[in-house]
Amino acid sequence: MTTTFDQQMEQIAAGERLPVDEIRRLAASPDVLPLGMLADTLRRRLHGARATYVRVSSCQYDHSFTEAVQPAAQEIRITGAPESIEVAVTAVETARRLAGERTVAGFSWTDVERLAAGADVAGVLETLRHAGLDALGEIPLDETADLPGSLRALQGAGFERVRLSVSRLAAAERTALLLRAGQLQDEFGIVESLDPLPASVSTFRPTTGYEDVKMVAIARLAAPAVPSIQVDWRRYGPKLAQVALTFGADDLYGISASDEAPEGRRRAPVEEIRRNIQAAGFEPVERNGRSVPLA
Repeated sequence: MTTTFDQQMEQIAAGERLPVDEIRRLAASPDVLPLGMLADTLRRRLHGARATYVRVSSCQYDHSFTEAVQPAAQEIRITGAPESIEVAVTAVETARRLAGERTVAGFSWTDVERLAAGADVAGVLETLRHAGLDALGEIPLDETADLPGSLRALQGAGFERVRLSVSRLAAAERTALLLRAGQLQDEFGIVESLDPLPASVSTFRPTTGYEDVKMVAIARLAAPAVPSIQVDWRRYGPKLAQVALTFGADDLYGISASDEAPEGRRRAPVEEIRRNIQAAGFEPVERNGRSVPLA
């Protein structure tokens, strides 16, 4: 007798989307293994055995980019919350000169709204884009009031790649937002990646590995048209990242661009990430900030 799980596997293998109600049922079930198998099947249909990673140098907007940015970085990430659009533009222009052809990302949608002071959001985006910003660093699904309006504004300002994220929403409340991310990609087509794990975790109610890999799998099934499901390597570490790759994730973000290896070459950040990806059964591929594999 064909089971529901078998039917779902057949649907995914055939390139069909699972119905929203089925995704909600999978999210509500305590049995995470069938969910992981479904997400892994979809992930392998989209990406095969390849797992990408990108090396990032982060720098506070008012600090020295020259000292912070390493040669191996493929993305320069501006951090912090500048107090004015003029300060933000100066940071972007400084990073742009140093970056060359590399990607410059930074700020969040919340920063954009604050810099616009309730007025011309489109103007702020166009100014940052003209200064050399390639992408916003964060567009939190749970803190952006008008998600369609935000993506419409970004698209209008010439931003071609959008990274959706989660700020702090608990796992039990996150499925609806991940389904929303899939709908946004269907509508706008500019969502390049989705990070379903929270950027901020409550010390009173931290997430568990079980919840984390479950959300990664739900993200993959809920947003099949989004090219990449990401896990932040610096925030969640190698153990969670390894397992997440088998639950639907295909990209590891935030790898250190430092080549320092005081304990030997095998302990260098890039060697550690490659070793961890291979141990999970995948082929490590370094990419640039535009998701293009490096030669």
